[in-house]
Amino acid sequence: MEGQGTCAAALPVSTLGEPLLRGKGADLATADDLEAQAQAHRATASFSRTCLNLTNAVSGIGALSMPYAVAQGGWLSLALFALVGAVCYYTGTLIERCMRADPAAVASYPDIGGSAFGAAGRRAVAFFMYLELYLVAISFLVLEGDNLDKLFPGAAVELAGGCRLQGKQLFIALAAAVVLPTTWLKNLGVLAYVSAAGIVASAVLTASLVWAGVAEAGFRGRSSTSVLNLAGVPTSLGLYFVCFTAHAVYPTIYSSMKNNRQFSRVLLVSSVLCSLNYGLTAVLGYMIYGDDVQSQVTLNLPSGKLYTKLAVVMTVINPLAKYALLVAPITAAVEERLSLPSGGGMARVGISTVIVFSTMVVASTVPFFGYLMSFIGSFLSVLATVIFPCLCYLKIYKAEGIRRMEVAAITGILMIGVFVAVTGTYTSLQQIIATFSD
Repeated sequence: MEGQGTCAAALPVSTLGEPLLRGKGADLATADDLEAQAQAHRATASFSRTCLNLTNAVSGIGALSMPYAVAQGGWLSLALFALVGAVCYYTGTLIERCMRADPAAVASYPDIGGSAFGAAGRRAVAFFMYLELYLVAISFLVLEGDNLDKLFPGAAVELAGGCRLQGKQLFIALAAAVVLPTTWLKNLGVLAYVSAAGIVASAVLTASLVWAGVAEAGFRGRSSTSVLNLAGVPTSLGLYFVCFTAHAVYPTIYSSMKNNRQFSRVLLVSSVLCSLNYGLTAVLGYMIYGDDVQSQVTLNLPSGKLYTKLAVVMTVINPLAKYALLVAPITAAVEERLSLPSGGGMARVGISTVIVFSTMVVASTVPFFGYLMSFIGSFLSVLATVIFPCLCYLKIYKAEGIRRMEVAAITGILMIGVFVAVTGTYTSLQQIIATFSD
């Protein structure tokens, strides 16, 4: 495996049946050995369960914006999507190598920043990582509100004290209430069953688009489709990066594995599956609706149709199935900051509840899903998926020596990341400001 060849000092994960010895000379186990064994005992997720968790973390709401991304950049922008997928897979392997550099000290994404750049690196990575996860969690609830409001228009509930919840705000609150118990789970092996539901939901969504094209709209596009739109490429790139914005939870999933040396295989499987699903959704959605496609393709589907109801229901299930995976690192960070025992019952419940409630409040005030997703992808996702992994890897392995070809490749990836971050962030912020000024 690629990560093993780079970090020769990484220790094998011990099993219960292995003695506390290592090396040819049968020396006594070091502190690193004991930590590796302890990690093996704590980890519970098998290869298949980790595939479910990682595929679920990568796949999801990004698929809804894929047709819109193609509409912004044109058909040729799909080549950029393939490039983004390859880059994000490679930077995922860099995160794995950074995790192996010091298994006893590196257990989270901020730990990687700390290992590379000290306390300042830890704080920078932590700030942007948690901000990204928090904003994505908010976008999940916005998505829930939009689609449930389409499925049940005019719904309203009267609360005590004359308070009235209706439309999107009502469904955002209901979605938050449903997802809350899943955030109390500590065991990611258990979350794999929830993840399976999210993966099925993604597949059914794509099938619903096929149904819509065959039964209703056809596959010719309702308006003109463009081959390439340079002005829309920054927005497209930002949305493409959103599709792979799971790097912040890679260390958490990596640490949950019984055998984390299989992580690169898991990453390859999930990347291929998600890319195929994203690409198919993009092509189908753009062929059906052309340049009229909305930021969430489900909003283009005609009301009342069975396939529309299926698509919306699956869209609703998907974020609910992965919300807990996204907020798990935030909850763990708050526990660590408050010096609370990791996974402690009532403390974890209280922290998770506060996080969910706060995302619900913010989601109720955000009116623009597409622009928010573009901003997350252009700025925060590029930092988490491209810039941080590359910089940390170069710093951690500088002393051991890195091949010139790899340094050149990483430098090129960094240049792409900086370009997307600058142009995409500027474009998305302009769109957000224009929305507020209207």
